[in-house]
Amino acid sequence: MGSWGMDEALVERVRAVVLDIPSGRVLAYGDVAELAGAPSPRLVGRILAEDGHDLPWHRVLRSDGSVATHLAHEQLERLRAEGVLADGERVDMRRYRWAEALPQREEPQLGLWD
Repeated sequence: MGSWGMDEALVERVRAVVLDIPSGRVLAYGDVAELAGAPSPRLVGRILAEDGHDLPWHRVLRSDGSVATHLAHEQLERLRAEGVLADGERVDMRRYRWAEALPQREEPQLGLWD
């Protein structure tokens, strides 16, 4: 395990999450990290950069829906082919995020004085 906390089991968990993202849906790096038990979204990005060429890497975006700057044209083209439309270089995460994969968070209960 290196300084990034990357071991083979973690790499395989990240790869499995990315492989499971359905066509027409996206996740943020942080979503993938949460689902795979990775310590950070940056580590997910590193894993995809080093070992993601055979994965649907284009379905992983920044949390604000923006794409990888150095791969923007290719990433947007691949997403568009799957029906994911962007406004400029940003995807509407509320519309295309694969929410069914994410743990359901309870809405906070507001007290009388909240």
